[in-house]
Order: sequence, then structure tokens, then C-alpha cells
Amino acid sequence: MTFKPKIKILLIIIIFAAVLFAAFSVTGKTVMKTLYPMKYTEYVEKYSAEYGVAPELVYAVIKTESSFNPEAVSYANAEGLTQIIPETFDWLKMRLGEEDENLSLFDPEISIKYGTYFLSYLLDEYENTDTAIAAYHAGVGNVNGWLEDKAISPDGKTLGDIPIPETAHYVRKVNKALNIYYNLY
Repeated sequence: MTFKPKIKILLIIIIFAAVLFAAFSVTGKTVMKTLYPMKYTEYVEKYSAEYGVAPELVYAVIKTESSFNPEAVSYANAEGLTQIIPETFDWLKMRLGEEDENLSLFDPEISIKYGTYFLSYLLDEYENTDTAIAAYHAGVGNVNGWLEDKAISPDGKTLGDIPIPETAHYVRKVNKALNIYYNLY
């Protein structure tokens, strides 16, 4: 009979631990969804479907580039949610046959449309997500040069060692966000 009170206490402790675990699991997921939101869903879904890019990759790039701030401007004058520089924006507009000079990357729909199209172009060009992400950050010219260097790209298709630390860090950050988006939603 001396075991029954101990068993009751043990059961209470186990139930309490299970309740705490469940509460922290729900809270942890809520916190992660706050840190990695899915904003501008209508535009992300529309243009990811139109250009054949995983919506999680679009969210990961937006999270990494601007943290969902449509007014963001970088030190390189990249603008909007997807942080495109004006020269690249002009090139993308030309590729899409867009003649409207009043388009603004500060408009979330425009930024997501052109950022997603650019990702699609880079994914088609390089056929490797990490290489495409590196090109999004460092530029096509830099990446093409790296792919020609056997010390950086032994196979000429993937980047073994990205020579610009900021770009290597960027690729890691996008991949981290991409994994979170895939697992969280």
C-alpha cells in the first residue's frame, strides 16, 4: 500500500510533463510562424504557380532579403520585398515585355512577380537551387565566373566553395528559411 501514493505522484508528474510539452510545442510553433510568416500569400501563390517556383522558396527569399518589409532598400539600392536592383528590374521588365515605366518594386505584387520570375530564370539557367540562390545574391556574372573555376566548381554546375563570404552566408540563410517553411507549413 505504500506504493499507491508514489504511483499517484508519479502519474501526476507524467501528466504535468505531457501538458507542459504540448503547451511548449504549440507555443514554439506559434513563435516560429511569427518569425517566418506567410505574408502576401495571394501574390506568392499566383506567381510561384505562373513561373514554376516553389512558394516556400519565394517566402524564404523574401524573409532573407527584406523580412517582409515592402519599403526595404539595401546598401546596393535593391528595393522592395525581393530586393531587386534597378538595373536588374529594367532587364526583367524587358524580358517580360513590360513597357510601363511607372512600375515600382515597392509595390508588393510587382516585387513578388519580378522576384519570382527572376528566381525561375535562375533555376532554369543553373538547374541547381544553391547556384541559383547564389546568382540571385551575387549576380549571374560572378556565378558564371565561379562555375568556370575548377577550384570553386569542379563539375561546372555546382558551387563547392562560394568565394564571397556574404554570398555563402546568404545561401545558408535562404536554405535555413526554406527548410523552416517546408517543415512549418
